[in-house]
Amino acid sequence: MQNQNSGHHSSHDSSKNLELGVNIDHIATLRQARGTSYPDLLEAAFLVEKAGAQAITIHLREDRRHIQDADVYAIRKQIKGRMNLELAATDEMVNIACEVLPEDACVVPEKREELTTEGGLDVIGQFDRIQKATKQLSSQNIRVSLFIEPNIEHIKRVTDIGAPIIELHTGSYANAQGDDQLRELEIIQQASEYADAQGIQVNAGHGLDYSNTTAIAKIPQICELNIGHSIISRAVFIGIEDATRQMLEIMKQARL
Repeated sequence: MQNQNSGHHSSHDSSKNLELGVNIDHIATLRQARGTSYPDLLEAAFLVEKAGAQAITIHLREDRRHIQDADVYAIRKQIKGRMNLELAATDEMVNIACEVLPEDACVVPEKREELTTEGGLDVIGQFDRIQKATKQLSSQNIRVSLFIEPNIEHIKRVTDIGAPIIELHTGSYANAQGDDQLRELEIIQQASEYADAQGIQVNAGHGLDYSNTTAIAKIPQICELNIGHSIISRAVFIGIEDATRQMLEIMKQARL
């Protein structure tokens, strides 16, 4: 089982507590579009925490298309809750993380040309590189999660890599409709049960919005959801605090 004294619930009492990490990358996207100093990421992080989110998630991409290095250091200093830093398993990114010391680091695949992260890590093909990154991050007491497809074979490799947490890629579920979506949901449920039984903490995210999150939030083994684009999109109309609160309410209702 994961470390019980880390202040985190174990995977088995998660029926009470489903945590939310709000990804604020697209606040930075808006800022970078004009190269202005606004919208201010620190203000966004402050409001998201005020609304009750447990973590601030940011992805420092190799091409620096939204989050910049200075953002990572500033947010780390200012936030009260957890920082979840998404990064590629490269020496540059792992070294930055080991300097910043976020509570959590989520290793994600990254291709320059993609619009957003398009799938899970290849934990089989990239095993050595991901294991090396996991060891280095873990040596600095950073909790490592691996962003993977809900695939049993991949989950088996996570144990060998030594990461205590996985984040299941929910993109295929989010993009599917009708019966296809139900099938994708079942795959996520089975993967969650399997990982939980191995003592791996299960998180999930990607493409989750105000209409499709409930079914994922109902899966009792899942401890945390990381959601960005849909919350930031809603925030344009109702503000980021209310957008965050609405998502937290959906998650809370799903666990009743």
